[in-house]
Amino acid sequence: MTAGATIRTVHDVAGLAAVADHFSDVWRTPRTAPPYPAEVLHSLVHAGGAVHAAHDGQRLAGAAVAVLGPDRSTYSLVAAAERGLGPALKRAQRDWALALGARTMRWTFDPLVGRNARFNLVKLGAVGTEYLVDFYGPMADGVNDGDESDRLTVTWDLTAPGTSYDGEPRGPVLRAAPDGGPLVRRAGGHLWCRVPQDAVALRAADPALALRWRHAVREVFLDAFAEGFRATGMSRDGWYTLGRTEEAA
Repeated sequence: MTAGATIRTVHDVAGLAAVADHFSDVWRTPRTAPPYPAEVLHSLVHAGGAVHAAHDGQRLAGAAVAVLGPDRSTYSLVAAAERGLGPALKRAQRDWALALGARTMRWTFDPLVGRNARFNLVKLGAVGTEYLVDFYGPMADGVNDGDESDRLTVTWDLTAPGTSYDGEPRGPVLRAAPDGGPLVRRAGGHLWCRVPQDAVALRAADPALALRWRHAVREVFLDAFAEGFRATGMSRDGWYTLGRTEEAA
């Protein structure tokens, strides 16, 4: 965490309005139409959820929202933070959840965004447990507009040390990617799937190519998950590692 940064839970109207504005800025929507309106955040807090805000000095630099789930679980609805603040925000969510007796936390993210996959699977040690096709339907924000909203669900064991498999892709190439390079490799009990280097930039520059990547990666994940694979790692150059269920546990 950067020097001078603090994280606290937010309950007041002004603080929740600032968090709503922060999410508008991140998802490039007008502040008059935030993806998570302040009144919705206030209701979630009132219902027992938590809004955590990260401040760098007096400036809001990140926020995360989580709610309670069944069977000693929690669900993180949204999180967005400037570089360096993400781990501290997730630790704050974990501490809140553990204090309530929770053992796991789940959330979803865009599987094409490799940097988020690496944070979730490698830095936190969560496991990709479910692939959701066009989860939200059409989205009209400034980040996802024009794409299909596939999401990967991750499950984070809050009581275990984070572990992940981050080996280099091996084995023969089984499928080609939309850019002509390799998409899938397989060796032994592991499968590797590549995603574009910067999916957000690609979506803005060439939406048609981004959508071809979406469909190609979707097909790989759906087939792999049907075989019992789970996402367990992500390399720095954009390769998912998928392992069998017993290895991902």
